[in-house]
Amino acid sequence: MSTVKETVEVEVPVRTAYNQWTQFEEFPNFMEGVEEVRQIDDRHNHWTTKIGGVTREFDTEIVDQLPDERITWRTTSGDTNQKGMVRFQPLDDTHTRVELVMDVETSGAAEKTADMTGMIDRRVKGDMRRFKEFIEHRGGESGSWRGRIKPG
Repeated sequence: MSTVKETVEVEVPVRTAYNQWTQFEEFPNFMEGVEEVRQIDDRHNHWTTKIGGVTREFDTEIVDQLPDERITWRTTSGDTNQKGMVRFQPLDDTHTRVELVMDVETSGAAEKTADMTGMIDRRVKGDMRRFKEFIEHRGGESGSWRGRIKPG
């Protein structure tokens, strides 16, 4: 399993950055290779990705969510095995540090090659840069979900 970590500082308040991240169906706007994210309920999402010509579908479950602080998830079924956490740290009233940490278990030759050549790491770094551009350009979030999900 490979661990990928990336941090960006965004020029929006922590509430705005967090609120936008809870809009999972907007992920294709800044995540390369993400074709669609369909929110099933407060905890579950269905993902369709296409990376290197390979289409994958999988389901994720949010296992911990604390508004303005963190969202933790894991895959529950499908072609991908991963888990991760995104953290939000206010730097001041108008700046937020967003840190993404993901553990990805590669399967298949394409994913293993992508991992060995650093492509997964570069993709996540690019996704975080695009999130920064997306949220700063918008100037506000496209929606929000402020519910709390407790582990266990």
